[in-house]
Amino acid sequence: MKKNENSYKKSGVNISLANELVKHISNISKKDVKKAKGSSKKDIIGGFGSLFDISNIKIKDPVLVSCTDGVGTKIDLANKYKKFDTIGIDLVAMCVNDLIVQGAKPLFFLDYIAVGKLDLIKAKKILKGIFIGCKKSGCKLIGGETAEMPGIYSKDKFDLAGFSVGIVSKRKMLDKSKVKKNDVILAIPSNGLHSNGFSLVRSILKKNKLPNNLKKEILKPTKIYTKEVLKLTSRDLINAAAHITGGGLIENLMRSIPENLTLNINLSKIKIIKIFKWLKNKNISDKEMIKTFNCGIGFCIIAPKKNIQKIKKIFPKKFTPYEIGFVSKEKVKINLSKSLQW
Repeated sequence: MKKNENSYKKSGVNISLANELVKHISNISKKDVKKAKGSSKKDIIGGFGSLFDISNIKIKDPVLVSCTDGVGTKIDLANKYKKFDTIGIDLVAMCVNDLIVQGAKPLFFLDYIAVGKLDLIKAKKILKGIFIGCKKSGCKLIGGETAEMPGIYSKDKFDLAGFSVGIVSKRKMLDKSKVKKNDVILAIPSNGLHSNGFSLVRSILKKNKLPNNLKKEILKPTKIYTKEVLKLTSRDLINAAAHITGGGLIENLMRSIPENLTLNINLSKIKIIKIFKWLKNKNISDKEMIKTFNCGIGFCIIAPKKNIQKIKKIFPKKFTPYEIGFVSKEKVKINLSKSLQW
């Protein structure tokens, strides 16, 4: 009878392996917990709920800000090239870069990993990236879920989702209502493709071989902007911001401009990096490029012109912001001048 006995393990779910992964995460987390500001000294990984003590955070009129996101079909290329140690950085970046748009400091992060069959080595590499992303953004990984779902995902397939919470004082909060006429729009360079437009990238790669000098660019992790942007908000140097993700530069910037003001962008000022030039040559229109990809701009800030030099000093040379436009008051909502320079 025992040979034919049904079990969860026989159906494709290995609880023991999942517990081993939880233990691995918990051990890494415990090394950091002493350094964590706000983290509970109790076990923060493996419980039914995760704890984060905000009583010691000295912020007047605090507001909590939350974000959730994934990394889209970039996961498929991570699988194809067997590169799993940086996709977790992307996951954290997509969440925390949204938090800082409102001036919020990331506090904690939770992840969700769904797989067809749990591969402990692969999962540990993914989690390594998540821990690195959290460290770069100054927040803590305090919980998550790993779901083994045979039949829903094939053996080597997986999906990722992230959830993050940040905090900001009401008076330091960035909001489009603070944007004024004659404010300038500064572009902060991206680190490459980041985590958007990969369905189109994958479609192109099916028909075109990627040059060797661009192979590293495909899975380069998303730049995390928390350190620099939070310095800007603490010094009251900017009025609003935009994370350049799905929808591209224009659509995301429009979300940070009040209804009564006009967005003016000089497209010829955008510093386009190599990977986008290669993609452009694969029969993609300018309109599609600017709508689908960041084209070299990962984040934008809107600020009074008098603050430009102070803002630039906060960034490393590679990511120094540069002016691409300004805010005016006209009947139209948007003015695009000149063309992208390929």
